[in-house]
Amino acid sequence: MIKIFTLKNMISIKDFERKDIEYILDEASKLENIAKSREISEELKGKILGLMFFEPSTRTKMSFETAMKRLSGETVGFETTGSSSVSKGESIADTAKMFEGYCDALVIRHELEGVSKFISDIVDVPVINAGDGAGQHPTQTLLDLYTIKKEIGHIDDLKIALIGDLKFGRTVHSLSNALGLFDNVKIYLVSPKELRMPQEVLHDLDKTNVKYEEFDNIEDIINDVDVLYVTRIQKERFADDDDYQKIKGAYIINKKMLEGKDLIVMHPLPRIDEIDGDVDDTKYNKYFTQAANAVPVRMAILKTLIKNHPK
Repeated sequence: MIKIFTLKNMISIKDFERKDIEYILDEASKLENIAKSREISEELKGKILGLMFFEPSTRTKMSFETAMKRLSGETVGFETTGSSSVSKGESIADTAKMFEGYCDALVIRHELEGVSKFISDIVDVPVINAGDGAGQHPTQTLLDLYTIKKEIGHIDDLKIALIGDLKFGRTVHSLSNALGLFDNVKIYLVSPKELRMPQEVLHDLDKTNVKYEEFDNIEDIINDVDVLYVTRIQKERFADDDDYQKIKGAYIINKKMLEGKDLIVMHPLPRIDEIDGDVDDTKYNKYFTQAANAVPVRMAILKTLIKNHPK
C-alpha cells in the first residue's frame, strides 16, 4: 500500500491520525544522512520558506532554517515583531498575505493561541505552527516521538513521565494528544498542584486508551517509566513573579537519582535548572540528541508539505 500524507497545514497534533505521524517519522528516517551532511539533496531547490517568529526562539527557528537549507531551499523572515512592520502597526493578516506572495510555506510562532490557525485560513500556502502560547507545538511533538522511537524502539506500550509545567507547557499538551493515538501507553503526570495538566487535555486523554495518573513527586514514579520528559517552569507565563519564585526549582533531575534505572531523559529545551549538568555525560541524556533530531523531522515536514502543495 502506498502511503500518502493528506494534511496541508500543521496547526495542531489533534488534526493528525496515527498514519500521519508514522508517515513523517518514516520520511525523517530516510533523510538522516542528508540531515547530517553525508549526502546532498536538491529536493526543495528554488523554494523559499517564510519564518514569521513573533516570539523569540533559538532551536525551533534554527532547525527550520537548517532543514530547509539541507534540502537546498532558502529562508526569509523575522524574529520578534520589533524587526517587522508589525511594530509599525501592520496587522498580522497583512503581514501573512505579504509573506504568502514571497514564500512556498510559512512557519509561525506567536505568544497567542490560534494565530497559526487564523493565518492558515487566509493564505493559500502550507502553514506550520511552531508554537502558539500555551497551546500546541506539533512539530516538537513529532521530533519527540521520533526520538522515543529511535531510543526506546517503540511508542506503543510506552511508560512516560511528563514533569514540571504541565499547565502552560505546550510541548506536553501536544505530546499527550499524540500519545493518545498509540496503544497501551501510560502517562505519569508529575507537577506542582498549581501547574497540573489542563482539564481539556485530560478530557481528550479520557477519550483514548491511554492511562494516566497525577503525582507530586518524581520518586513515586521513577522506577516505573521508560522516559522522563522534563519541562522548565516557564517564568514568562506567570503574571506574578512571587508565584513563579515559589515553584521555581520544584523538580530537579540529577545523576544520583538516575543510577541503576532503565530510562532516558528528554527535554524540549531550553533548560534552566531542571536537569543537573552531571546528567549530561551519562547514558540517560537524550535531550541533545532530541534537539538534533529536529532537523530530519522538520526536513520531512517541509519536503512533504511543499511537494504536496506547490504554489
